[in-house]
Amino acid sequence: MVSKITEGVKIAVEAIYQPEYSQPDNDHFMFAYKITIENNNDYSVQLLRRHWFIFDSNSTHREVEGDGVVGVQPIIAPGDTYSYVSGCNLKTDMGSMQGYYEMLREIDGVIITVEIPKFSLMADHKLN
Repeated sequence: MVSKITEGVKIAVEAIYQPEYSQPDNDHFMFAYKITIENNNDYSVQLLRRHWFIFDSNSTHREVEGDGVVGVQPIIAPGDTYSYVSGCNLKTDMGSMQGYYEMLREIDGVIITVEIPKFSLMADHKLN
């Protein structure tokens, strides 16, 4: 698990290879990742947008962005956490992701950028 704190918001990430959804013979490797967002501020924040940078070990680079996460734009109260699980497919058995969230600081209406730390996506057989 990796984590990073930006603007008082902690992002922790855990990634897991999904062999049951992967087809290595067809260059399809599926990964799930769990994100936990912890608001360490004394005001609420709302996650508005996400922006991902996805890297494959064959030098393929993709960017994905959009509103919210898994269809919601959660408001996270002071001291609370919000977790969700999502997925990413790669054409190789290893790569990485990183990115950022745009969040609304509810105390003053300012949009802040909260970094998502770089994390590895690695098929189990690469760990041996």
